[in-house]
Amino acid sequence: MIIYNKLVRDRIPEIIQESGEECLVEVLTEHDYLKELQKKGEEELKEYLAASNSKEVIEELADLLEVIYGLAQCHGFSIKELETVRQSKKDKKGAFDKRLFLVEVHKKD
Repeated sequence: MIIYNKLVRDRIPEIIQESGEECLVEVLTEHDYLKELQKKGEEELKEYLAASNSKEVIEELADLLEVIYGLAQCHGFSIKELETVRQSKKDKKGAFDKRLFLVEVHKKD
């Protein structure tokens, strides 16, 4: 027996059962779900940072995006609303395409 105690994707129990194994799952409360999504976000970010090739990078970015979508919905926002805010911020402040690194700002006299 392996104890995981972590949030998993919706089809994981089905996949485990199809492999001939059994598993125990619980449905989380909204409060616990939010906490576990936050933990999952940290886990996925660490996995992205540790990725050593393009295949791993794209997989971990997709996992991070799924967690972000879940967090948005947990806070009452649709994916469309999230994208609208993202686009609005991009329009106002830009993206990160130019790779700008702010070193310092000097006050005018």
